[in-house]
Amino acid sequence: MIHPTDLVLIAILNNRRDFEVLRLLGWYRIPLRFAPKIVDVDAIAFYQTARFGEEKWSIRYAARVQGFELVKRVELFRDEEDHPRAQEEYYKLQLGPLEALPHAIPARSWKRLTFVYTTGERLLSAGEIGDLAISAGDRESVWRALRDRAHPATRKTTSADLFHWPDAMEAFFDFTKDTKPVQDHDGPGENMKDTKNCENK
Repeated sequence: MIHPTDLVLIAILNNRRDFEVLRLLGWYRIPLRFAPKIVDVDAIAFYQTARFGEEKWSIRYAARVQGFELVKRVELFRDEEDHPRAQEEYYKLQLGPLEALPHAIPARSWKRLTFVYTTGERLLSAGEIGDLAISAGDRESVWRALRDRAHPATRKTTSADLFHWPDAMEAFFDFTKDTKPVQDHDGPGENMKDTKNCENK
């Protein structure tokens, strides 16, 4: 169950195979080279891409994060040892049961999606993806939560430095400055920072 005080990571769900991994095996993977700075969150919710038909471009499911580890891709897919990224490192997030949100959160007018953070309260009440954005009054508390879970070296970063980080926090806090429609990249790594190179399958 998602709680209002949870720190939530919004992640990309590219295809139905990944959905079945979530549902049946209870884990989600993130390539280390494209991962957000902090994956130690309470819960994770999934933005479904164009491959999901009627459920495309929306967030409908979430799960609690029970732990994470760094593994090589070949450890996740042992029958794909010849894959070109077999030896690359991935975060493997161990998840609780996949749960449907009270209602779907559609993407309407919003810039391209990447990994972003929000709160359980916003996830449960959002009418559209833009409603997940952290307001100015909540930024400091969310930042403190992220800092407390970060690697010791990262904890030295102040909230003022946040807007110099080349990651999703800056993009999401400033999303209202660029409200282009969500782009439909129908390939691996859809809507991540490097859609040509990011692989999540």
